[in-house]
Order: sequence, then C-alpha cells, then structure tokens
Amino acid sequence: MSPNPDPTSRPLDHLTGMGAADALALVDRVGALDYTGLERAVGALARALRGRGLADGARVASWLAKTRLASLLPLACARAGLVHVPINPLLKRAQAAHILADSGATLLIAGAGRAGTLEAGDRPADCALLIEDEAGAALLAAQDGLPPSAANPNDLAAILYTSGSTGRPKGVMLSHANLWLGAVSVAQYLRLAPDDRTLCVLPFSFDYGQNQLLSSWAAGACACPLDFLTARDVIRAVDKHGITTIAGVPPLWVQLAEAEWPAETAARLRRITNSGGRLPVPLVRRLRGLFHQADLYSMYGLTEAFRSTFLDPALIDAHPESIGRAIPFAEVLVVKPDGTAAGPNEPGELVHAGPLVAQGYWRDAERTALRFRPAPAFSRYGGTAVWSGDTVAADMDGLLRFVGRDDEMIKTSGNRVSPTEVEEAAIATGLVAEAVAIGVPDDRLGEAIMLVVRGDPAGEGALRDGLKRELPNFMQPRGILWRAELLRNANGKVDRAGIKAELKS
Repeated sequence: MSPNPDPTSRPLDHLTGMGAADALALVDRVGALDYTGLERAVGALARALRGRGLADGARVASWLAKTRLASLLPLACARAGLVHVPINPLLKRAQAAHILADSGATLLIAGAGRAGTLEAGDRPADCALLIEDEAGAALLAAQDGLPPSAANPNDLAAILYTSGSTGRPKGVMLSHANLWLGAVSVAQYLRLAPDDRTLCVLPFSFDYGQNQLLSSWAAGACACPLDFLTARDVIRAVDKHGITTIAGVPPLWVQLAEAEWPAETAARLRRITNSGGRLPVPLVRRLRGLFHQADLYSMYGLTEAFRSTFLDPALIDAHPESIGRAIPFAEVLVVKPDGTAAGPNEPGELVHAGPLVAQGYWRDAERTALRFRPAPAFSRYGGTAVWSGDTVAADMDGLLRFVGRDDEMIKTSGNRVSPTEVEEAAIATGLVAEAVAIGVPDDRLGEAIMLVVRGDPAGEGALRDGLKRELPNFMQPRGILWRAELLRNANGKVDRAGIKAELKS
C-alpha cells in the first residue's frame, strides 16, 4: 500500500549496528548492554524464536512489561522474519484475546500474571504460550545467534493495534522501511547524539513508545526502559541514569510538572517531547519554566503514518499551540473537501504522504480503503496517503494548527479510545440497555470519558464494578449519566452528536 521506501531504508534489525561497539545501548533492571551486547542478544533471541518452528511472517504477540525481552523483541522478530504484535500491558484479557484472534498470532509471550488472567478460548488453539518468567532467560542465551537479516524493506515487520472510531482495535501494518525511517527521522529532528540517554516511560505497544527505543538506537544512543508508579519514580530515574530525553503524553506531563524536581535533576534534561494530544498553553509555560535548559518538542502523529509534524523548539514560546511542520521523510498536506490545496489559515483535512505511510489495516480491506487513499494530485510523493480525518490549518509561515477531530475517537491520557468498546462493555453487564461514550475536554487527560446510559440508576455501583473488571484504567468513565431515554435522530438512531452537544451546554 505504501510508496516505495526511501533508498536509505534498511532492515529494522540493522539498528543494532548504529552505535559504537562499546557504547551503552540499553540499561534496564538487570543491567546494561553495549552495542556489541545488543547485537548478540538480538541475534540470540531471533535464533530462539526461529527454533520454535515458526513460519516466515508468523505473528509473535507479546504482552509484557518493559523487560529486556520486550525491549529486544521488535528487532529480534524482524531479524527472524517474523511479525511482532505488541499488546499494551494495560489491556485486560478481553482486549488481548481480540488481538490474538485478529492477528492470527501463533505465539504469545507473556508474564505469568497476565497469562493467568486469560480464560478458556481467549488464546486460539494454534497459538502457543511462552511464559517469560520461566523461559525468558533461555531465549537470550543462544551462543550462535542469527546474523543481521537481508529483509526487503517493504516486508511486514510489525502490527500495532489502535482503536478505531467504531468497533474493536484494528491492526496497523508497518514495514521495516516504516519503522527504520521513523527511527532515523526522529533521531534527526530531535538531534539525538550518542551520549544521549532516553528514559522510556511510554508503553512499547504504541508507535510513539516503541520509537523511544528505535530512535535512540538509530542515533547510537542509550535507551533506559522504566515501568513507573509515580512521578517521583521518573525523577529518581532521571537522576540515577543521567537521562537527557523524555517522551510523554499530556497527562504524564501534568504529573511531572506538578512534582518537585531538584534543580540539578531537572537541568539534566536536554529535550522533552509531547505527542498523543495537545499541551494546554499554561502547561507549556510551566514546562518551559521547570525545564528551562531543555528543548520542548510539540508533535502530531497517527499510527497509520507514525509521525507527521513537529514544532521547532525555538518556536514554542511564540507558537505554543502549533503542531509545526512535516518531519523528515513526511509530506503533510492540507486538503479542502474538493481535493484542492487549502490556502493560508484555511482549514482542511491533514493528509500524510511519503514512505512513512503504513501498509494498511491487517486483514481489513474495507477500513483500509477508507483511510488509505490516493494522495492528492498536488502531492510530490503521490502513491497512497493517509487521510487523517483531522482538520488543521496552516498560517502564512506554514506552521500547522490543529482545529478538530472529525471522527468520534476519544483521546484520553495519550490513548485513542473507541467509544464503541466502552459502550459494548457497559451493555455486556446487563445493567443498561443502551450506552453512549463521549469525550469531554479535560485539562489533565486531554479528554475525559462520559458515559450516558439508559437504565436504572440504582445499578451504578455494579456497572462501575463491571467496567473495572473488563476495561483498563484509561477507559474508565469519569461520570455516568442515567437517562430514561436517549436522544435520537430522524432515523431512530441514537444521536451521538446531539448528546455530545448537550454535555457541552
């Protein structure tokens, strides 16, 4: 589906060779790996995976915390000719079961705790289970690892699942070229250097989170994975590991901005980056004051094209609401409904063309055809483009401003949440007859989820208990509004737009 990759594309697993042999590549809870060690470990893991008899292109799912195994799987699967399917560790068994079935995974690697939550039928019969706690060390112990691959950059390397505006999460197909060029692009515009250390606080199941690793290695720098509970954990890690770079989403930056940072620790940071939602201007000001020596990068992205824009940090004070311009290897267009280019300050749909465009949705030709369409006639890249469904406008200097989201997705805590998934979980409790999930503005979360339901308010406690059992924390509604009847349109369907307007009034 995507255009021909840039001639600088290489197989993803070649990132193990981007740093000096004795330079640190990974520091985690069990120790450190230099680039020689990274190459050896990736080769060993790739050999172990192939030794399980998996066919070329087989999907390997991982449902893991930020362990060493989780850090190496993106490269090891690529080297072994397999397709990595990371599952967000925050997801519950129902969501994990959907991803396993939809992807056709033939191997699931998970910790004992998460694997223990799966019920009969959640894991397909032909999907083997490997418990990390029991076999993880052995996977990394092979002495004759596989050498760097000769994969075609167009080969499928990963499927990342992201929620859609309707239905269950869909799998975005990413090639070696998509991931390689995304890593090189970010390393370039962030100006990462070999002496940088990135604190990896975002889940590796996100493209933004996985890129914490890949862009660091593209620059020959060091990645430091961290599962954290509080902002204080992040502060301690920055101090302990000499961290220079943190990528975050708005809710995380709210937490970090409210924490007490020792001046010398805050001064260690050279750059902080944000995507997954807009930073409110007051928060931008606060971060600039707290991390005054660090560059603040405001960015916009979507999994279907990885990343689209970034704002040069030199412009953040004058243009705190801007999402900037196209990143390297991306062409970003503002397109009017008639297919022509929008003029300065004229709103239009953000359309992303170029070699970062993904290969479509896994086994979903219908939804692929809606989002992945021919680029506008005035595109310099041509080929297939991602039509984002988001409205933006560019000023006279070409700086883009986000105007609004045309679909019904709820973006909360840096996550894209399908309202349908929340609604289905509410109805499945048997306590409500109908449900509508709506995103409402929230300074901390970006958007909070409000659930409007038809049923007996006496069941609210049981409804919340049911939702907590079935949905991760970031999908929990902030409020539940009970109605005798839900607003409907002329066709008799629930009027989602009308309900949303009522909530805003």
